[in-house]
Amino acid sequence: MEAQHVSIHGHDMSYRGGGSGPVVVLIHGMAGSSATWEPILPELARHCTVIAPDLFGHGTSDKPRGDYSLGAHASSIRDLLIALGHDGATIVGQSFGGGVAMQLEYQHPERCERIVLVASGGLGQEVALVLRALTLPGAEHVLPIVCNGYVRDAGTAVTGWLDRVGLRPVPAVAEIWRSYASLSDASTREAFQHTLRSVVDLHGQRVSAADRLYLAADVPTLIVWGDRDPIIPIEHGIAAHEAIPGSRLEVFQGAGHFPHCEQPERFVDVLVDFIESTTPVAKSELTGQI
Repeated sequence: MEAQHVSIHGHDMSYRGGGSGPVVVLIHGMAGSSATWEPILPELARHCTVIAPDLFGHGTSDKPRGDYSLGAHASSIRDLLIALGHDGATIVGQSFGGGVAMQLEYQHPERCERIVLVASGGLGQEVALVLRALTLPGAEHVLPIVCNGYVRDAGTAVTGWLDRVGLRPVPAVAEIWRSYASLSDASTREAFQHTLRSVVDLHGQRVSAADRLYLAADVPTLIVWGDRDPIIPIEHGIAAHEAIPGSRLEVFQGAGHFPHCEQPERFVDVLVDFIESTTPVAKSELTGQI
């Protein structure tokens, strides 16, 4: 799908959209972009109207100096839906995007017909050490050194050479490299630091939805996790499943932090089945939740 653009309060937001049927919004993780959903977009668009934005500060969307909190991102997703003429959608969030999805459900429940959490943040304290380390004072001075354009270009050249000889990196490695490479851009690095420090500190994740998961009881909820996730432990997904009555838990054996990339066919099958077998919550129910 080709990138499209829409103005949100004077700022340009890039998104990929297409297909027909129930509306599905796909929210990527931190330092990611809508490109992370490429393995599933063509097939998912055969069943749904797909909207995959680049969050502000990410991808090719604008990177203004401003608020990069979960609440701000959630409001931008609401504004995107309004700008595109959609009342509500199934909201799918991966990693940091899962936190945005839950925040959207909390702030603007009338926009959330269903929730899908994919290796989601915001469900427990534990998170990979590298992310905790990047919140330390001075990390913003180290990133320009380790994420410079020379390293990015060298890595891209090596990746291209491997691809030409038929040795493609595994999907999880490709996603991590794409995120790393994006940080060679100064404005993206700055937005990344603001975003990361809004949800993570040296001790782990600072923001948790655990005490509000009961609010999702009336909203169809699907939780997807890889059993080999090195970034956020699968135990967070299991605990969330137990805390949300009626939720579904799908564990992808052998997958890591990017099950939608590592096992795209199964991911689409699970997501489409979830949408087709559940009834979107009525707006009156959504508005009355909080």
